[in-house]
Amino acid sequence: MRGFLLGLILGLLIVPIALFFYVETGQAPAAASDSPMPFEKFIARGALHSRIKKETQDRELSTFTAADLAAGADVYRTNCAFCHGLPLQAPSAASQGMFPHAPQLFTAKETVTDDPVGVTYWKVKNGIRLTGMPGFQKALSDQQMWQVSALMASADKLPPDVLRGLLPASAPANVMSAAPVAPPAQTPAPVTPLPTSPSHKIVRQPNSANYFAAGKNSWGSGFSGDSSSQ
Repeated sequence: MRGFLLGLILGLLIVPIALFFYVETGQAPAAASDSPMPFEKFIARGALHSRIKKETQDRELSTFTAADLAAGADVYRTNCAFCHGLPLQAPSAASQGMFPHAPQLFTAKETVTDDPVGVTYWKVKNGIRLTGMPGFQKALSDQQMWQVSALMASADKLPPDVLRGLLPASAPANVMSAAPVAPPAQTPAPVTPLPTSPSHKIVRQPNSANYFAAGKNSWGSGFSGDSSSQ
């Protein structure tokens, strides 16, 4: 029994001692480019999801007006775009050096339009620990935090005026000037008919638009217009 207790005590002491040396010898990841610590993602994500589930507030997206979305766009450009990007623009160089990766919220892969507005509001208000996401509860009013959250929930269906406010002033002109211009249509050269003779008769071939309409009557009994038989 005495040996068991001694082994238990030593086992309990080994863990904090090993952790101490892990940190003090510079082995623990500290740079943004380092790989995460063991169980870091599991602990961070689990804690975040549980906290949001406990504290999130419900609010219907339909309660926000176009004016709210426009105000949210102003908040986003000032406070969020540096890390989370703007529509049709490449991520900033600084955002690519963050860990964890800062999601680009106007891309199809990383948008949060599927999240309830209250979930995004919680993240805006409180920030996310172990990331570069700050809490804005001391920088923005409650109304501003709801407005920018509504903007994110509507990112894939913004009114044109609101979307225009998220683009650089030169964007429309650049897009128009970069649009490809179709070359002028050329008049086809005249086709000279082939000479015919009594012994040679030209047979007109059916065009592609009539292949399935003609069916096997044009090509014999071996052809079927049903693709399932091919």
